[in-house]
Amino acid sequence: MLKCCSLYSGSSGNSFFIQSEHTNILIDAGVSCKKIENTLKNSFNLSLDNIDAIFVTHEHIDHTKSLNLISSKYNLPVYASCGTWNAIKSKTEKISPNNKKIFDLNKSFVFNDLRIFPFSTPHDAAEPCGFNIYKDNSKISIATDLGYIDDSILNNLKNSSFLMLESNYEPGILKLSSYPYQLKKRITSQNGHLSNNAASEAISKLVKHGLKDILLIHLSKENNIPEIAYETVIQKLQSTKYPINNINLNIAPRDNISQIYNIY
Repeated sequence: MLKCCSLYSGSSGNSFFIQSEHTNILIDAGVSCKKIENTLKNSFNLSLDNIDAIFVTHEHIDHTKSLNLISSKYNLPVYASCGTWNAIKSKTEKISPNNKKIFDLNKSFVFNDLRIFPFSTPHDAAEPCGFNIYKDNSKISIATDLGYIDDSILNNLKNSSFLMLESNYEPGILKLSSYPYQLKKRITSQNGHLSNNAASEAISKLVKHGLKDILLIHLSKENNIPEIAYETVIQKLQSTKYPINNINLNIAPRDNISQIYNIY
C-alpha cells in the first residue's frame, strides 16, 4: 500500500508526502522546515527524522526553499537531476556531498521498497521532471510545473492508480489579471504552466487507462479558482460521457494538507 498526499501546494510553496510500509519520502521542500515538520507531526505523528529522502522536481524556490536546512539538519539524502543540482549549487552548500544523489531522467531506479521513474517535463528550469512511483501493483504519478502534456508524458501517466497533476491557471482570469505581459507570456508558454483546460484534457484521456484518484495541484492564487478548476475537469469528463461517479477528484489546498489517499 502507498499513502500519499499534498502537504502544501501552490506558487507559495510545494511539498508532497509518500509513504509505504518501509519508506517515507518527500517530493520537493518548497516551504519552511518548520511548516513541514508541523504537518508531518500533526497528520502522521512523524518527524523529519522519519523521512528517508527528498526527491526534487526542479530548482525553483517554491520547490526547494528548505532543502538546504532539512538535509543538513536531519542528514537526509536529496535526489535530483544533474541539471537541477547545478542550478541550486550555490544554495545547497550545507548539504553533505554524501547526501547529494543524482538520478538520470527517463531511467528507473530502486529506493528501498519503491521503484522511482523520473520523467522529463517541459518547464523553464534546468532539467525538470515528474515522477512515477511504484510499489507492488500500485503506481502513483506527480506532474507539476509543465507547459503542456504531449504523448510522451501521457504515456508516463497512463495506468496510474493516483495522479497529482498541475492545474495552474484559468486562461480568462489570467488574461484579466494584473500580471505584467511578459509574466503572462511565460505562464502560457510551452515551458510555463498547465491550464485548467489542458489538465482536464489529459485527465479525460487517462481515466480510460484506470485512473480513479486525482488531486489537482499547484493552483495559482491569483489566476485560478479551485471551484473553476474542479468544474472544468468534471465538465470535460461529462462531455466524453465518462461516468464521473467513478472518479475521486479533489483540489490540493494551498496552505494545509490535502486528503490522504491510500493506494492499493
